[in-house]
Amino acid sequence: MNMRDLLLMRGKGWIAVAILLAIPAFAPRRASAGVAGARLSLPAEAGPTVQAGASQPAFSSQSQATPDVDRDEEAADMEEDAQDQEQEKRDREQEARDREQEKRDREEEARDREQEKRDREQERLDRLSELYDDGREALDEDRYDRAESKFDQLAQMNGPQTDAALYWKAYAENRLGKRDTALASLAELKHRFPQSRWLKDANALDLEVRQSAGQSVHPEGQRDDELRIMALRGIMNSDPERAMPLLGKVLESGSASPKEKSQALFVLAQSGSPQAREIVGKVARGQSNPDLQGKAIQYLTMFGGAESRKTLAEIYAATSDTSVKRAILRSYMIGGDREHLFEAAKNEKNDDLKREAIRQLGLVHAQNELQQLYRTDNSSAVRRELLQAFFLSGDASKLLEAAQSEKDPELRRTAVRNLGLIHSDDSAKALQSIYAKDTDRGIKEEVLNAYFLQGNAAAIVAIARNEKDSQLKRTAVSKLSIMHSKEATDYLMEILQKN
Repeated sequence: MNMRDLLLMRGKGWIAVAILLAIPAFAPRRASAGVAGARLSLPAEAGPTVQAGASQPAFSSQSQATPDVDRDEEAADMEEDAQDQEQEKRDREQEARDREQEKRDREEEARDREQEKRDREQERLDRLSELYDDGREALDEDRYDRAESKFDQLAQMNGPQTDAALYWKAYAENRLGKRDTALASLAELKHRFPQSRWLKDANALDLEVRQSAGQSVHPEGQRDDELRIMALRGIMNSDPERAMPLLGKVLESGSASPKEKSQALFVLAQSGSPQAREIVGKVARGQSNPDLQGKAIQYLTMFGGAESRKTLAEIYAATSDTSVKRAILRSYMIGGDREHLFEAAKNEKNDDLKREAIRQLGLVHAQNELQQLYRTDNSSAVRRELLQAFFLSGDASKLLEAAQSEKDPELRRTAVRNLGLIHSDDSAKALQSIYAKDTDRGIKEEVLNAYFLQGNAAAIVAIARNEKDSQLKRTAVSKLSIMHSKEATDYLMEILQKN
């Protein structure tokens, strides 16, 4: 290439650069194309000048934009991951709550089944007791045919009073002149219950039946028990020392009627003398049949005094018969004997008797003793019974304390439930405090149930207005929908107008 051609090429290159610099609107839009064209058309000497003057701004803008976009995308991804993790956490927490609720529901169902079982057993025992009382009432009224029927039903049900039922059935049959049947009933009693406390009376009745065999006996031909008791009462009033042994013999006699024995024991109880108390005490210690023993225990309570309480405590310690112990616990309650009830509640090994002692403490309003037991006994079953006793004693403050601080959720719910059974301003305020402070949905639902039991529609309406939890709000409204009150109706109408 000669010098002329070289100068010509350089001139064309400078012309191209001048054109680019003269058209600034074109350069930004077509920067990339211009650079490419320059690279293709300019000579080697012009290349650096073009790159420095036109290409560098475009490359710099692109290199800055790309990292910004990447950082935005990365930040968006991180935020999405964080949201996903938070949602997963909420899902896990909800699953944990659902599992806990399912566990509580299963435990509640198990308790309900156990309670249903106890209720059915209690219904059976009540039916047996009703039959027994009906039979004894028929005997007192000299309606021996009815008494025979009642005691026959009772004997066939194989309850705890079967031996007593067989004895009284035989007694009624003997009064009806059915001596062979009476002997058969007594033989069954002796065979099935060789350790029965009715055996002494049964042997005496057996002897009486055999001695009178072959004789026609009619109810109207029997001795007049009422007349005999009137005579004994008259002697008791005029000459107590002479009457005491006679009354003792009536109680020990196998031929005396139930009414006569019961009346003799009652006459002794009315006396109030130390000698009469001694005779009643012997019967209470089990020196007669269980029926008379139960009455004697009651009459010792009527005597009152330290001596009677001491006798009852000795009987309680010596016997293993739960029916006798239960009768003594009830006598303690009637006599207001907190000391011995507290002792039984602390030391009794039999769970049923322990709960009975706690219930009786509640009935005598022994709040201090109950609170001591709650502090020292950690058994859930015992504490549940104590919460029931707090309700019986009207101790709303202790129920509130348990509802707020008890660690066992079921015991907390029991405390709240029992608060609902106390219809007072204090219990209503306590429930309001629990609902406001507690975060457990189960406890809040129990508060709503408690308000429902109180018929406190105004409190439920206040909760429904302010509750943000939709499920609790629906629960509140469902309670209001079956409450017959103006507050409930007005609020339900308000909901219909808004929706």
